[in-house]
Amino acid sequence: MPSVAVIPVKSFALGKQRLSSAIDRETRARLGRALAEHVASTVAVGGLTPLIVTADPEVTRWAWGAGFASLTDPGTGLDEAAAAGSAWARQEGGRWLVIHSDLPLLHPSDVEALSGPLSEGRSVIAPSSDGGTSAIGGTTTTRFSFGNGSFHRHLRDLGDPVIVARPGLLLDIDSPHDLHAAVTTSRGRWLGEVTGLVSER
Repeated sequence: MPSVAVIPVKSFALGKQRLSSAIDRETRARLGRALAEHVASTVAVGGLTPLIVTADPEVTRWAWGAGFASLTDPGTGLDEAAAAGSAWARQEGGRWLVIHSDLPLLHPSDVEALSGPLSEGRSVIAPSSDGGTSAIGGTTTTRFSFGNGSFHRHLRDLGDPVIVARPGLLLDIDSPHDLHAAVTTSRGRWLGEVTGLVSER
């Protein structure tokens, strides 16, 4: 079975509150959906099977309509969503990769850099630019600990993972600064059509 890309997704309508000073609610909802669509499609092109983990009915309907498998989020936080998705993958006999749904610069080559070691039975981890964890994967149970400084916590718990540091995995959209930074890159210019923001470059 191909490795499963576990993609936790919050409500499109209620997500990305920290972007409220830059874009309105409707645009935030459109952005959340576009980002999730981008990540899920990209991991599929990269050879992984997307699994959307969500507690929101609208996101579930979107996943089904897009042809992606979905799993009900226990609803108690990102760590629990990641644990539920990785457990599902192990039960199905596959390897798992938990990856954030808001990586606008993600490219299939980034996914392949993660899936290669996974296919060899190695654990993998990708840091985000703020010290968090953009992606983490393996074959066995692990203790998830997302949040500030999570990269070092996950690194300690994984033992000897392959570290994958690539531009497409470094930037997730948590703040207006992140959004503006993404729009100014060649890979992120597509966000301008979603948000109405224009690159100054």
